[in-house]
Amino acid sequence: MTTSYKDTLVVATSNRGKLEELRALVAGLPLEIRAASELLGESPNIVEDGATFVDNAAKKARSVARATMTLTLADDSGLEVDALGGRPGVRSARFAHDRATDAENNAALLAALDALGEAADVPSGRFPARFRCALALVDPFTRGGEPRTVEGVCEGAITRAARGSGGFGYDPLFVVAGTDRTMAELGADEKNRVSHRSRAFSALRPILERVLEERASQVSRVG
Repeated sequence: MTTSYKDTLVVATSNRGKLEELRALVAGLPLEIRAASELLGESPNIVEDGATFVDNAAKKARSVARATMTLTLADDSGLEVDALGGRPGVRSARFAHDRATDAENNAALLAALDALGEAADVPSGRFPARFRCALALVDPFTRGGEPRTVEGVCEGAITRAARGSGGFGYDPLFVVAGTDRTMAELGADEKNRVSHRSRAFSALRPILERVLEERASQVSRVG
């Protein structure tokens, strides 16, 4: 992009790990990244009751954009395990219970897999799975505030032995396809090249660049 205008992008998440990853992904764009809580005084309480990640991301982006009247990006993402019929899915952050910690969710996931017993045909000891991320971008001043949405997927498998100290969520149990390392064993830069969130952002980036160019042009005309 070739604009000197710098816009504000509000990220509709209270998850510090997601916020930091998104900060890294937007590096190089003319943006100042702010957490929703910085503008609203507290993290917004949005009920994530959508049937899909896209539904939830769009709902969060709309709500925060309306509350702040600022360009807003929302993320909804999680883990899909084939042997569990796609669970935890949209309940990934609440798999153990509504206020679960990462450790509790990881334990609940392993317990659910253990409960399958011999019904789970996984000779390798690893359960095919994927991380899925939906990103929704809302500009409250264009398109009637309707979100632009994209998705990204990172394939892999769940192992019963947690490894690594990086990342967050289910990262220590998720072995990235094509490697023998869990997501938690990857460095931040490496994770930002292969993760579901980075792949979703790659799809969103040209859309975001067009929106920023339009907004900069509007500011220029007003000025």
